[in-house]
Amino acid sequence: MPPYKIPESVLVVIYTAELDVLLIERVDKAGYWQSVTGSKDAPDEPLSETARREVGEETGIIVSDEMSVAPTAGNRVPCDHLRDWRLSNVYDIYPVWRHRYAPGVTRNTEHVFGLLVPRGIPVTLAPREHTRYQWLPYREAADRCFSPSNAEAILQLPRYLLPAE
Repeated sequence: MPPYKIPESVLVVIYTAELDVLLIERVDKAGYWQSVTGSKDAPDEPLSETARREVGEETGIIVSDEMSVAPTAGNRVPCDHLRDWRLSNVYDIYPVWRHRYAPGVTRNTEHVFGLLVPRGIPVTLAPREHTRYQWLPYREAADRCFSPSNAEAILQLPRYLLPAE
């Protein structure tokens, strides 16, 4: 049996300068649209590292300042485009997913990040996690999310914008 998930995670709102937001549909729950999410791999893993790792795993977008780590420059964004919004949500873990956590763990703390990407950046989904993706204006994206905390984070986007380059 794999180790239990750590009940501390990130939510990364990926957006363009035009305020379009990337949503991805879960494999295990058709119709469940969300931003990139994922738990820490280790208790001492920095949240920014969790965010970079999850973005890469779920979308193929590489957050790095080093050209050598990305197969092409087209799917790479610089580290300073990833921002910790210093928002966190504590919520009840959906019962359908509680088996992934240690017995008795029912709540998760989620830390919100934003990632500014160029329009048209290639997206390559992890097929075991997500089936489809779409870019939507941020208000529509918030309406489409199944998770209230994800929807609220997306609605906060205008407050946390990075300047366009």
